Parts: sequence; C-alpha cells; structure tokens
Amino acid sequence: MSEMLQKSVNLEPETITKRDVGLAWLRFYFANEIPHSFDKYIAPSLMWALMPILKKLYKDKKDLSEAYQRHLLFFNTQISWGGGTITGIMASLEAARAQEVYMDTPVTIDDDLIYNTKAGLMGALAGIGDSIDSGTIQYIFIAIALPWAQQGNAIGALFPFIMFSLYQLVIGYYFAQLGFKLGRTAATEVVGTKMQIIIEALSILGLFMMGILAANYVKVSSTLAFTLSGKKFVIQEILDGVMPGILPLLTVGLVYFYFTKKGLNVTKALLGLTIILGVLAGFGILSQIRRNRYG
Repeated sequence: MSEMLQKSVNLEPETITKRDVGLAWLRFYFANEIPHSFDKYIAPSLMWALMPILKKLYKDKKDLSEAYQRHLLFFNTQISWGGGTITGIMASLEAARAQEVYMDTPVTIDDDLIYNTKAGLMGALAGIGDSIDSGTIQYIFIAIALPWAQQGNAIGALFPFIMFSLYQLVIGYYFAQLGFKLGRTAATEVVGTKMQIIIEALSILGLFMMGILAANYVKVSSTLAFTLSGKKFVIQEILDGVMPGILPLLTVGLVYFYFTKKGLNVTKALLGLTIILGVLAGFGILSQIRRNRYG
C-alpha cells in the first residue's frame, strides 16, 4: 500500500508557474530557426521549449515520451504572435491533460485536440504577426535609424536590429503568458476587438512613417520655368505652394500603383522608374535626383 502511495505521489504533476512559461518562451525564441527541417519545420524548437514543463507534468517515462512525440509533428508559425501564443496554449493544454492522466479520468484533451489547436492557430497568427512585425514595426525602427545611418553612425545599423529583437522578445513573452492564462480562448483575445484596434493603429502608423520616409528620401523636383509678361514662373515653386513634396508623393504613388497591378516585382519597378526619371530629366522636365554624400 505504501509503495502504491509513493508511486502516486511521485507521478503527481507539478504546478506550472509564470516563470516556467516565461522560460519556455525564451527557449523557443532563441531556438526558433536552429533545428529547422523540411518535414517538421520548427516543431523541434517548440518541443525543446516545452521540455522543462513536460518533465514537470509527466513523471512516467512513457507519458513523457508520448508528450515529446506530440510536439514533433509539423509546426511552423511567426515567432512572437504565433510562437508566443501557441507556446502558452500548449503549456496550458498539457497541464490540463496531465491532471486527467494522473487522476485516471477520461482524457478529453487528446493528441488530436492538441495538434489541431496548433494547426488551426499557427497559420492565422503567423499572418497577423508577419504583417505587423515584419511589415510595420520593423520598418518603423528602420525609419528612426535612417538619419544615423546617413551620418555614418554605427547606431543606424544596430538600432533596428536590437530594438526589433527586444520588441519581439517582450511581446512574445506577453502572448505566452496570455496563452497559458486563457488556454485555447487566448486566440480569440489575440484577434479580438481590442487587438484589432491596436493592429489598425500600427498599420496607420506604418503608413505614416512610410510617408515621412518618402518625403525625406525620395528627391524628385522639376526644373521647368517660363517667363510671362516679364515675370518668371518656376514650376517647382508653384508645386511647393500647392503641396510641398507632391512630386515625390506622385513617384511613390506610381510605384505603389505598379505593385498593386503587376505584383511585387521590385527589380522591374526600379528599372522602369530609373528609365522614366532619366528620360524626363534628359528633356529638362525633372532635375537629377539629389543624393546625400552616402547615397
């Protein structure tokens, strides 16, 4: 009887703490792309991230081995929005499953439920994360650092890399804790109304920053001028009076229009833009594109 009691005590799952979830997220963050493989993608990273938690939950070697295998199936997502949220959710589901196994009650959180949860969330969260992080936040940091880079300051190269890495580390930690706290409903919170407002605000901020970049770094001006009744009219001054930076805006707008119609073919767009601006400059309609000493 005492041996059975000792066995039962030894097999009891330990409590998973916020520190455990935070450690799991850190392990996933730093291992993310290291074990990348064609058939499993980054599944080994997730499994390695969850290993300390799984060891606390499953004291039986057979149960632990099965848990490892569950998280070695195909998995791929964006690192912070997807990886952080799913790491927390998986920790929550495994904690609930371990209790069911220990109490010897019917296991409602089976292998299919765990994998289907991952499979259902990894693509959707990756789409959000890629558009916000790689499509917006990353370029905001780059825009902030551009003046330093133009001055030849090394901070201009290091600032975007360091700040973007720290940003992903912090937001991923938040999503991991949110995923563990709310379980499967965390995904609803991530794509809920409040988060949609934040996403929309970040998108607007990203467009705002792109406008600033276009105004400061796209240098297109007209050299056209004519004299009427003894008064000289300079086209560029007239355009500046109507809307400063209208020619750079039109240039960026034409490139955007090309991308929407022909797809994101950067090489063709640059070649076409260079030819058009070169021809207009050759006829004296536009001046040469001004460069700074590093451009």
